Order: sequence, then C-alpha cells, then structure tokens
Amino acid sequence: MGRIWKLGDNINTDVIIPGRYNVTTDRAQLAKYCLCEILPEFAAQVRQGDIIMAGHNFGCGSSREHAPAAIQASGVKAVVARSFARIFYRNAINIGLPVLICEEAVLNSEDGQEAEVDLEQGVITNLTTGQRFQAQPLPPFIARIVEAGGIIEYIRREGTLR
Repeated sequence: MGRIWKLGDNINTDVIIPGRYNVTTDRAQLAKYCLCEILPEFAAQVRQGDIIMAGHNFGCGSSREHAPAAIQASGVKAVVARSFARIFYRNAINIGLPVLICEEAVLNSEDGQEAEVDLEQGVITNLTTGQRFQAQPLPPFIARIVEAGGIIEYIRREGTLR
C-alpha cells in the first residue's frame, strides 16, 4: 500500500533524474534527486511502497539505467503507466523495478490517493475510491526477472536465462 504520485505524458529520463546527477551509481544519491525538477518535494515525502502513475510514453528520452534505479531507490514499489518508452521498460525490468501498463488505473486515480498493486495478478486497487483495475500482467519470464531483483540477480540465482 502506498501513495499515488501522478505524473503526465512524456516524462523523460532527464526529468526522472537530471543528467547532472548521472555521475554516480550511489542509489541513495540517485533517490535524493529523483523527479527533483518537477516534484521538488518528492525525495523528502516519498515512502517505501508508493506508486508512480503516469500517462503515455513514460521514460522516453535517453537510455539510462539511472532513471529506473532512481525511482527504485526512492522506495517506489511500481510504476503504472498508460504506456512506456520501450527502452525504459526494459531497463526497469533489468534492474527489478515493476512496471505495469493500465490505462484505466491511471485515468481513474489522483495524486495523493492510496493504492496497492498485486504484481502477480496485475491488479491495482485504488484504496481511496475502492476501484480495482486489471493491468496487463508481466509475462512469467519477465515476472521472474523482476522478482529476483533484476537480470543480474536472476542469472546469479538461476545460473542462466531460461
């Protein structure tokens, strides 16, 4: 369960983590500057388990692992969007950040409401309104990568991609 942070369309990787902060891989530093240019309060107010809900083309722009890493390091449980830039989607999966596509959840949720995400079932429940939404669940192979904490941890655990 967590707070919804509602964002619009075309949130690019430079907005998620400005380029001047991409000089570090220190996750605490990345979290500190996540979304700082559009939500200056985000780093101070985000809590473990919060959910980002966004419009179309979330994560467009430069291909940076720093963007999903900053979101994950901030404590966000999942990003739910109307659509994702493909490279962001893959980078998120590769580091173990859950990403779900669910247009209805985004359209029917507001900033500050409470929600929970059942990743296994792909169900998003807006706890403020009581509405439930069915996202496109992650394919089983992708779900295993996310559950493991990303592609590197998956390979460490499994010894191979299967």
